[in-house]
Amino acid sequence: MSILSVLDLSPITEGSDAATSFARTLDLARHTEALGYRRYWLAEHHGMPGIASAATAVLIAHVAGGTQRIRVGAGGIMLPNHSPLQVAEQFGTLAALYPGRIDLGLGRAPGSDPATARALRRPLQGAPEDFDRDVLTLQAYFAGRAPSGVRAVPGEGADVPLWILGSSLYGAQLAAHLGLPYAFASHFAPAQMADAITLYRQRFQPSAALSKPYVMLGVNAFVADTSEEARRLMTSLQQAFVALRSGRPVPLPPPRDDFDATLPPNVRAMLDSVLACTVVGNQAEAVAQLRALTEQTGADEFMVTAQIFDHDARRRSFALLKEAWPY
Repeated sequence: MSILSVLDLSPITEGSDAATSFARTLDLARHTEALGYRRYWLAEHHGMPGIASAATAVLIAHVAGGTQRIRVGAGGIMLPNHSPLQVAEQFGTLAALYPGRIDLGLGRAPGSDPATARALRRPLQGAPEDFDRDVLTLQAYFAGRAPSGVRAVPGEGADVPLWILGSSLYGAQLAAHLGLPYAFASHFAPAQMADAITLYRQRFQPSAALSKPYVMLGVNAFVADTSEEARRLMTSLQQAFVALRSGRPVPLPPPRDDFDATLPPNVRAMLDSVLACTVVGNQAEAVAQLRALTEQTGADEFMVTAQIFDHDARRRSFALLKEAWPY
């Protein structure tokens, strides 16, 4: 049965602030560690009023320092925004502070809008091979064999497992070629999930890091005592997606009882498409849906994310799911 882990965007809820989000992130990390989740990853996004995890490595240190056992990592670092040397130094530092607990997922999207990407000094038209080269350079820094002779200190010799993240076939091919674990962003871009998984498994080349393919899938989870309440909790994420697709991202809004009734057919179809990898319902319903997704994909691990407005309801959603999924 698939392992469960956590993806946290450190949501900023309507009427709240980043400081509150960071306190809630640490509380949720401690809560899910006690429940037995395997990892706790944080995502890099920029310029998003509803997401506080922009300085991802800093927030990872906050979470790792406040927990004891759970693996903590990036899901992921958007590598084109950073030099490989900086990433090697940052995660080498984290690995030295919290040995055996740090993961590093790598993505090639900007994690922002074009203007913010320019402010990050990221080339807007970077070629795919630039990402390939940066991943190889990062591996070389960790291995102490950078061709330039430059050394990552800390970083050289650090035990930091690398993951390739993606939402298309490109990342699947790269992960397979390098023999690295692959995490697919099915929680917001599920369209190519099945094809990407198949391609990755077919083309996987064993490496020193990994002997056989390992697939992680993002999944949204809204679990409550009743089906009606779970669907109500989900309306916060639905509202946030509608706002984002309309070009006006907002802090995570409170749930709305009447939201679904207000949606025109095209918007409802968009939400059904982007949020297809979602389990929602009471405990039994959610577990049945997750089991069906396991059978469909053969995923080794699910990275569960829950954009839920009320923090106590968010904690309970993770608890209900894990209690009925003891793996």
